[in-house]
This record gives sequence, C-alpha cells and structure tokens, in this order.
Amino acid sequence: METKLVIIPTYNEKENIENIIRAVFELHADFHVLIIDDGSPDGTANIVKDLQTDFSESLFLIQRNGKLGLGTAYIAGFKWGLEHGYEYIFEMDADFSHNPADLPRLYNACAIEGADVAIGSRYVSGVNVVNWPMGRVLMSYCASKYVRFILGMKIADTTAGFKCYRRKVLETIKLDKIIFKGYAFQIEMKFTAYKCGFILKEVPIIFINRELGVSKMSGGIFGEAFLGIIKLKIESWFKKFPQKQ
Repeated sequence: METKLVIIPTYNEKENIENIIRAVFELHADFHVLIIDDGSPDGTANIVKDLQTDFSESLFLIQRNGKLGLGTAYIAGFKWGLEHGYEYIFEMDADFSHNPADLPRLYNACAIEGADVAIGSRYVSGVNVVNWPMGRVLMSYCASKYVRFILGMKIADTTAGFKCYRRKVLETIKLDKIIFKGYAFQIEMKFTAYKCGFILKEVPIIFINRELGVSKMSGGIFGEAFLGIIKLKIESWFKKFPQKQ
C-alpha cells in the first residue's frame, strides 16, 4: 500500500491536536501525519513532540516562527511530502471540522476512481454544514458560487480545505508561484490543478464546526478571496500552465 501523508497546519490547537492525531492513526491504514505549527504559544508543538515517542515512524513536526499563513504552511508540507516520497498527500484541519474517517474516501477517489485531486465537498449534495451560524453558511456557499462563476470550474465547493492530491499534481504545479496565503490559497490550488488538466472529483462530506478552540477565520480572509479570484482569472488569460503528463 502506498504511504499517505496527512498535513495538518496548527496554531493554538492544544484542545484538539492529540485527539485528531490519534483519530488518523486509528484508521488502521498506511497514513502518516505531518503537523506544521506556526509558533503556537499554547504549547501545541510540545504535545506533538510528546506523541512522537509513541508514533516515532509516522508522526512528524515542522515548527515555524510565527503565523506565516495557511498557504505557506501547506506549501512547506507539500515540499516535505514530495521529498519524502509520498504518493498521496492530504490537507486537513486540526479541529475535527473534517472527519478523519473520510480520509479513506478521499484516497479511494484518487487511487481507485481515477481522480487526481479529491475534494471533501460540503456543497456537492446540498448544504452539509453543521453548527455554523446561518450568515457564515451563506457567505461560504455564495463565495463558492461566485468563484465557480468567475473561474469556470465545475466545482460546487471551490473553497474546500479537505483534499487529497496525487503526487504528480504537486510535482506539476509550480508551488513557489502560488501567490495566496489565506483563504484564497485553496481556490488557487484547485484552479491551477484544473488549468493543468488534472481531474478534480468532489466527495460529499459533512462539515462540523469546531467544538474546541478558536476559529482562525476573519472577514479579511474573505476579502482576499473576493478580489483575488478576479486577479487569478485575468492572469490565467496570459499564463501558460504546465500540463498533466
């Protein structure tokens, strides 16, 4: 079985981090976990270090100084995963809004069903979001509709952050050319994979708002996405995307 890497960025996730790591390892599949911690003052990284004594061959940690952005965390994780030979690389939140039990479903979409990028989708089969305020549900849903309209991707959940990539996708995309660091990073990665000719497949999931810890979302993140999508579209008219081999 090919080794699979789950990348989990963290900032102040001490309430969730041990449980999410153990939940991934309880899947009894060949999943490894890479935590990328942006200098959490609450000691998140220390909890991970303690767990590494139990999971020395499957739990890894990158510590960074300060909050450098979600996008740069994932780029660092992608590069680490490629360097260490992983065939399937996942993105997942630390707060259980993404259910670790859905990881095998994302993997199967790529490994068995032929997708290059599997997207854990909140909106492909209705609106499957639990415990979000209605205003936030509407904002997220409308943002995905807006992105789909502007960029022309036939993806219902364009802003989703629960994904599985085949190795060849991350090798083809010029990771150092990805410009967005926040919310729009997720959109840019999907759009770039789409423009490179890769197959994107949505897998329906139920997204459950965090019960512990504090959300990192803000209005500014949505603002970056709103204007950034127009920039992505215009630049795509003049940009040559490397194509899937």
